[in-house]
Amino acid sequence: MSSKPDTFLLDDRDDLTNLVGLDSVLARFSEWAQAANLSDTVVPVHALMLGLRRFETVNLAYGEQAGDAALIEVGARLMHFAQSELEGDSIVARLGGGNFLVAANERCTRERWQWLAEALMESVARPIPGLLGGGTVRLWPRVALIRSLPSESNRMVVDRLTETLARAQRNSADRVLWADGDLAPPGRSAQQLEADLLGALDRDEIAIVYQPQFATEDDRLIGAEALARWHHPELGRIGADALFAIAERADHVAQLSYHIARRALAGAADWPEPLRLSLNVTPVDLATPSFANNIAAAVVEAGFSPDRLTLEITEQALVSDVDRSAVSLRKLRDIGIRVALDDFGAGFCNFRYLKLLPIYYLKLDRVMVDDVLDDPRDLAVLRGILAMAKALDLKVIAEGIENEDQRALITREGCDYYQGFLRAQPMSAEMFRAFAMG
Repeated sequence: MSSKPDTFLLDDRDDLTNLVGLDSVLARFSEWAQAANLSDTVVPVHALMLGLRRFETVNLAYGEQAGDAALIEVGARLMHFAQSELEGDSIVARLGGGNFLVAANERCTRERWQWLAEALMESVARPIPGLLGGGTVRLWPRVALIRSLPSESNRMVVDRLTETLARAQRNSADRVLWADGDLAPPGRSAQQLEADLLGALDRDEIAIVYQPQFATEDDRLIGAEALARWHHPELGRIGADALFAIAERADHVAQLSYHIARRALAGAADWPEPLRLSLNVTPVDLATPSFANNIAAAVVEAGFSPDRLTLEITEQALVSDVDRSAVSLRKLRDIGIRVALDDFGAGFCNFRYLKLLPIYYLKLDRVMVDDVLDDPRDLAVLRGILAMAKALDLKVIAEGIENEDQRALITREGCDYYQGFLRAQPMSAEMFRAFAMG
């Protein structure tokens, strides 16, 4: 997903989730319309509005602070989904209360846009553990969809979505509703997608791409993060978030994770030293008793040096049993593998993890750097995190660096490494090897 901070309005940022608001959405729609006017090819705008049904019951049951924490988590899940699944320029916004908007300026079939909405709902509906008092919340989203027409004004698009979402909220049977009044178009069922995924694993169709990472001080290439992509013959590209959601329904998360790890390690086996590989770890991985042994075996099979491997772990992967996770991660640390706490700043920021786990890196979520150039509060938060990391002897990686000013600022403030579209987009193993060789 590409973000365009220059079209975000400085006074249009939600203090709770750090997402932009309606004014920035309308500004981005105008930008897309202007680009279309200058081009011979019109790329339609696809938008969805997501509402949390009966969200007020969360505040009543757990308190407003827990409700706020749930909204922060929903915002983070929306951002990660957009980054993983959307190929064109896109925007994620909070419109107030439990209503959010996601829009993309990309070519997309009606079936794919609906499928993406359904996958997004599943992501939001996953339980949110670790709230105040140890409670766990599960939310029930509804979604309105639209594929805008060239004749529609920006405000009309939002108004039609708002009206459609209200209808979906009133009728408990309608989880997804199109603004033109139609319900779900015929498409692939969940069972079909699960079967498709198993076939793709058997045929080795899950591709691995590598997102380069750089040192801030001299722009030296230091390695890459491995990302999974599945090019479905009918739905198009399916990114990691939706891919694992399908695997979870089919109870094949462990199989998919091990497949990705083996493919990624094999692709990195002939990288020149000392380039590092980063692999993402899921909650299912950490809950598997043989997790540490499986990773160690995959490293040996690929002939990859364990001291050049980093495992990236999110807070969500840790909340179920942090003590057991710590045991597994220490075993891997003892053979040289490093651990990064991923998406730091996007979730609950439980500092207990920094004490219990063998963390080597903090990886800052892109929301932590999106507005550091313009918002003194964001800059103050960044400085506080970097000071804490230095005190704990942790290295810091910043995600989502898209312009030179951002890179210069994080370098000046003491961030160690970065990744983002400023220097390179995700690329195949062959392209990364050529990129690394210069």
